[in-house]
Formats: sequence, structure tokens, C-alpha cells
Amino acid sequence: MAYDRPVTSSRQPHTTDSAPATRPRGAAFLLAQLGAHAAGRFAERVGTLGLTPADVGLLRMIAGQPGRSQRALAEDLGVVPSRVVALIDGLEGKDLVERRRSAEDRRNHELHLTAEGRRTLGAVSRAAAAHEDALLAALDPEQRTHLLDLLERVAAEQELTPGVHPGYRTRG
Repeated sequence: MAYDRPVTSSRQPHTTDSAPATRPRGAAFLLAQLGAHAAGRFAERVGTLGLTPADVGLLRMIAGQPGRSQRALAEDLGVVPSRVVALIDGLEGKDLVERRRSAEDRRNHELHLTAEGRRTLGAVSRAAAAHEDALLAALDPEQRTHLLDLLERVAAEQELTPGVHPGYRTRG
């Protein structure tokens, strides 16, 4: 691994010395480093609204497709339906989401944002825009667009579901 080798110019070959690396190198490390930093800062921002990043993702998914069932949401997230029930319980307890019995299948619940949920999602959108501006302050608008295009290409090649954070699958 590149992490246990000395850092050299990118034009020089890697060495197999046992000397410790002065710093990790490579795009994968930088993506992980920036991702962890961005996630932490975003959690801080939405935390002031009484939300977690997982709450925000669910609110966005429900707003994007009002009336979807809990089962459909679970499928989109790649989690078991009981996991979604617990996540929605929290949002319902904050009066952000409501469950309505489906007119077509009374066994299913349709998910909708409440008026408070829509207001909160507006505040989240403003916080997210400020977060992105702060995170990408070193880039001009053209560079931001180019970076977004490149990241979308990498995500698509890795077969990541657009708009769905893979962290839902690992949360308890």
C-alpha cells in the first residue's frame, strides 16, 4: 500500500524501504479525507436544526417522491423495511414526516412531509448551500462544475445509487 512508503515525487518509482511515510498520497486518500471532513462539518450544520445527516437524506427522498411507501424507501436505500420504520419513527416524532394509509393497499403507509418538514427542508437547503460554498471556497465556478462532473463519473462507474448515501446500510 502507498500508505507505508515514503512520499516521493509522482515521477519517481515507489520504493520498498521500511521508512514510515511522511503523508499518504493518492486520490482515494484525499477523497476519504475530504469526505470525512465534509460529513463532519455537514453533521454540525444540520445538528443545529436538530437533525442528523441520515434524517436529511430521508427528508430529501420523501420530498422528491411524496407518497412513496416505507417498503419502496427501504428498497431504494438497500435496507430491511424494519430499519426504515425506525428511521421514520424519529422523523415522525419531530413532526417532520407523516404516515398515511395507502388508499390502494391499507397495509402500506405512504410517506409525506408535514408543513414543518417542508420548512425544515428549506432550512437544510440553505445550510447545505453554505456548506458547499465553504467546502469549495478554493475553487472558482468553472472548477466546481468540472469537479462535480468528475465525481459524478466516478460515482457512476462505481455503480453508486445517485442521491443515496451508502451509510444507511451500515447504520445500526
